Amino acid sequence: MPANQGERARRRLSTRERREQLLSVGARLFSESPYDDVWIERVADLAGVSRGLLYHYFPTKRDFFAAVVERESERMLRMTAAEPGVPVREQLTAGLDTYLGYVQAHAHGFRAFHRADAAGDQAVRRVYRQALAAQEKQILAALAADPEFGAACERGPQLRLAVRGWLAFTTAVCLEWLRDGESSREQVRDLCARALLGAIA
Repeated sequence: MPANQGERARRRLSTRERREQLLSVGARLFSESPYDDVWIERVADLAGVSRGLLYHYFPTKRDFFAAVVERESERMLRMTAAEPGVPVREQLTAGLDTYLGYVQAHAHGFRAFHRADAAGDQAVRRVYRQALAAQEKQILAALAADPEFGAACERGPQLRLAVRGWLAFTTAVCLEWLRDGESSREQVRDLCARALLGAIA
């Protein structure tokens, strides 16, 4: 490789850029293989950095995977945040469409996020479950603020169970959709929308 090509390949990244690069590589590897089968050495090799540099950003493999999960959780929460004052029915289709666009564009990160619950590490699973709890809380808050669905919130535990079940359903549908690709985004969106409205009816 010519010297100038090597210099370009090793362009110095900012701390934020390097961290993002490492998390992107991690998301891909963790989406393709179980937690125990992903080696930090492989992450460093694909990112073109030393193991020492990777450990500078993430002291342990557990910390690294937890950061991958946390990043994907933050993305999903931002994308699905409710708009105050807008009825849930109006937001549901647009919100799901945005969410499914994210699933397609960031398939590796989405799969990696949902592999976290299968990880043997309790700390990693805790991060994953906290992320799901934040999604659940966000949906319940939007329902409580909507006059049409506010009364459903009086059912308390039943509604929480319905929303939790819907999140699991939507995850399973999206993972299957990524595997087979037989349904259109619109079909998946409408299926998930009907499922939520049916679950909270």
